Amino acid sequence: MALSWRSWLANEGSKHLFLFFWLSLNVWLFGKTFLLYNQGLQYYYLHQMLGLGLCVSRASASVLNLNCCLVLLPMCRVLLAFLRGSQKVASKKTRRLLDKSKTFHVTCGVTICIFSVLHVAAHLVNALNFSENYNEEFVTLNAANYRGEDPRKLLFATIPGLTGVIMVLVLFLMCTASTYAIRVSNYDIFWYTHNLFFVFYMLLMLHVSGGVLKYQTNLEEHPPGCFNPNKTLRQNLTVPKAFEELFPDYTTEPFPQDPAVPEPFVQNSFMRVCSEEPKFQSHFPETWFWISGPLCLYCVERLYRYIRSNKPVTITSVISHPSNVLEVRMVKDDFEARPGQYVILHCPRVSALESHPFTLTMCPTDTKATFGVHLKVVGDWTERFRDLLLLHSNQDTEILPIFQQRRYPKLYVDGPFGSPFEESLNYEVSLCVAGGIGVTPFASVLNTLLDGWKCYKLRRLYFIWVCRDIESFRWFADLLCMLHNKLWQENRPDYINIQLYLSQTDGIQKIIGEKYQALNSRLLIGRPRWKLLFDDIAKCNRRKTIGVFCCGPNKISKILHKLSNSSNSYGTRFEYNKESFS
Repeated sequence: MALSWRSWLANEGSKHLFLFFWLSLNVWLFGKTFLLYNQGLQYYYLHQMLGLGLCVSRASASVLNLNCCLVLLPMCRVLLAFLRGSQKVASKKTRRLLDKSKTFHVTCGVTICIFSVLHVAAHLVNALNFSENYNEEFVTLNAANYRGEDPRKLLFATIPGLTGVIMVLVLFLMCTASTYAIRVSNYDIFWYTHNLFFVFYMLLMLHVSGGVLKYQTNLEEHPPGCFNPNKTLRQNLTVPKAFEELFPDYTTEPFPQDPAVPEPFVQNSFMRVCSEEPKFQSHFPETWFWISGPLCLYCVERLYRYIRSNKPVTITSVISHPSNVLEVRMVKDDFEARPGQYVILHCPRVSALESHPFTLTMCPTDTKATFGVHLKVVGDWTERFRDLLLLHSNQDTEILPIFQQRRYPKLYVDGPFGSPFEESLNYEVSLCVAGGIGVTPFASVLNTLLDGWKCYKLRRLYFIWVCRDIESFRWFADLLCMLHNKLWQENRPDYINIQLYLSQTDGIQKIIGEKYQALNSRLLIGRPRWKLLFDDIAKCNRRKTIGVFCCGPNKISKILHKLSNSSNSYGTRFEYNKESFS
């Protein structure tokens, strides 16, 4: 399969180039800081005591400062949604970079883990060197109290050491719980351990306030390795007895034949004289500068989100669909959302702390204030939520009237937040591929087109929906039929191309109901032949840019991603987008 470099640059190239730039930036920052502590005169005496452990620990700390600063920004959902919806980010390519916020967050997290290992290893060496290289001449420079002190005291009996140990444990929990296996098998563990980030940052603020590593402040008065006459005369000069009364401070030890000369001056053609003893001072905690801004921004946003979502919504109806899918419709004052966005639901009766994101399947418009979500009952949270909403858990399909509202639990909605599917209406041609419940982001798009399609740039929509059982199509069968009939009445039957695929079946099946005849004619058995599908779309839309949107299994996503990067003979370019909750 030939690779289109233009498509690759549009889909994957920008991400790879950014990751390469980010890696280069971290390596450059590490190298620059390493050289500063290795060659800087203000760290001469500290370097003599600690060696390369000083350079590695400080260089890794600078990289950690940068990543701990930026890892919070991709989690500022309100900021990202504002940037996506504002006119200040008019470029589609720039908006697509916002879709990589989760990738950037993960990249910063992995970088923090890698350089934390380097930082810890370097400080273990530093603790050992502080103990073995204890120097009585520079008492303030030593972290140890005496030569041979147990290095474990520096790790567990000091604020920097103890906070560092706890931070390592917290980071280990967060990293291990972030793996794909744990997130899929038990999302609660991931959610609760990830919220330990606040403990991590508080410990980080304390960790850097210890001031263990010091630098010399009086380089002019005491150049490193200079000749100290007061100290040298006392040790090496013999004074005649006739002058002992005039110089009582000097001893009458024999004058050595070869006076000791400091080694640094043997290598220099001249000798600089010290005017005072070296003075050392701890650095101001630079980490505070790095993390205070993003941390305050994140806290302000969380406060804003709490205030915005503090009022519970009014649930107007609850519908139990086939295949364990629940639809919740609700209203909320001053709630506005765009097609493709998602919200975070929080039900205190289900869990006091836990909340989950769900894509909007219906957005409020000028004529109706109702919005809704569809959720698949697959875990403990959704099971408890379903049991609280439905009057009888064994009912099949029932719309609960508003007069039974008192039986609904309180539900809080945080959002809406942006997603890649907002761009589906900004292409002239879009290809939307859904797998199972992954159809939810496109449902809001279809509902929006049902209200009116002429105000959008979109002029042709390819809608592909793959399900395992026939009943799943009934989730949005009515919506698809209404949109199909509306477009036929407006003489635009070619506006939307619907293809439904039933991947698992024992024979020919149909969606039950006379009103679904339009969908039955578009129901195919088996899986889509993706290569032929892309070739056909490229042929019908020569020299156009087509937005590809996918929400479904990773297997389908990888196939579509690969085909979007491939070249074709029609000059058609495919830009790939994938659902990813940040």
